[in-house]
Amino acid sequence: MTHEAVLNQLGFAPNEALSLQLSRIEENTQGYEKIIKHILDLHEALKTDESYVALSNSNDYFKIKIDATSDISAADALEKINHFAEKYKVQLQKVDGKPTYYIIGFAA
Repeated sequence: MTHEAVLNQLGFAPNEALSLQLSRIEENTQGYEKIIKHILDLHEALKTDESYVALSNSNDYFKIKIDATSDISAADALEKINHFAEKYKVQLQKVDGKPTYYIIGFAA
């Protein structure tokens, strides 16, 4: 899958800087090719819970951000995130004090 396609599906306007950042994320994310489709599917699934997958500004990883305004939506988003991690064997890292997770990669 091209960088442009990934960026478009995540809602970004593709440009050279974002493409370079995505290249670094690809290198840092263990098993990237195995899980990128599932990451994009998770992004779509989280939209109904006011949450999303994006490129992290501070680390070269994808981040999952729960922006839900209700406890029910936040719980639903967390359930989808946990299901994604378990089903596809993806290692996540919780950001301290925030409803945010980094996608570290495929947990072989």
